[in-house]
Amino acid sequence: MRQSGPVQPLGGLLVVDLTRQLPGAYAGRELLRLGARVVRLESPDGDPMRRAVPAADEALNAGKESVVWDAKAEDPLGPALVARADVVLEGFRPGVAERLGVGPAAAPAAVYCSITGFGHGSRAEQAGHDLNYMGYAGALADTAPSLPPVQAADLAAGALQAVVGILAALLVRERTGEGARIVVSMTHGAHRLVSHRLGGEPVPRLLTGGAACYGIYETADGRWLTVAALEQKFWRRFCTLVGREDLVDRAFEADLPELRETIRTRTLSDWLDVFAGEDAAAGPVLTLEEAAAELSTPVPNDHDRGLSPVWTEAAPAPALGEHTAAWRAELGL
Repeated sequence: MRQSGPVQPLGGLLVVDLTRQLPGAYAGRELLRLGARVVRLESPDGDPMRRAVPAADEALNAGKESVVWDAKAEDPLGPALVARADVVLEGFRPGVAERLGVGPAAAPAAVYCSITGFGHGSRAEQAGHDLNYMGYAGALADTAPSLPPVQAADLAAGALQAVVGILAALLVRERTGEGARIVVSMTHGAHRLVSHRLGGEPVPRLLTGGAACYGIYETADGRWLTVAALEQKFWRRFCTLVGREDLVDRAFEADLPELRETIRTRTLSDWLDVFAGEDAAAGPVLTLEEAAAELSTPVPNDHDRGLSPVWTEAAPAPALGEHTAAWRAELGL
């Protein structure tokens, strides 16, 4: 029988987030979208992201709750809240959570997930950020010294890997009643994003300029056109549409100056009109603002699956400690 409204998959579950900075906030936001209640357990000075990147803090923490806990004061609030959790997110260095009384032992029935830079191996104590993890993972070898435009280690290898592990562990808990301990290494996860290339590739540096049929080309107005016509049928159609049928047999040459010159003869808008409705695997490089407008319509069926859109949340991000008093009352503290 079809239910009358959307069923949020994680509805009724409590996530307590002890992390700071981007990976934990992003993971918590995704769990929130699936229906979980997410509480940020913050120190008295708050997550540094509140001050450093307030717009990102607002975007990633809208709809969550904030509880201030002073661990140095030996306040029982933190351990008591963690004990209530179905899921715990933390990003401390090894041993810190345990020393503060909010380690896995404080929530034995919960899915307890640690998002770390290097796991619990030889580099476990080493400080780092996304760029360091990507470097150790081998993910920057083709593009160094150019910097990546998105934090793939933080967001994909860290946050989303954590969400996948948490969802799997929640399924097991539903069947067995047992909690789980998950350790996510952003470095190991980032390496998994590229390790399928270890056996070699048919075209060296295919993703970073090794083939003319897979690249980014400047247009007459200083904008950029993406071309990913890897299959011969797409490349042939692309060459026909740009009036360069003479290049059909040169798809996998590293550089085609003739093609670059051709693409620079028209504006991005003109080229998009040329490729409209065509199977040429060509498209624009949009600005963040343009992309937000382009993607303003939710993915079909997201609402039916209980997912809230990324770009609109039901409530703003909480002020620091906004829900502390309510949780103290709830926990009898």
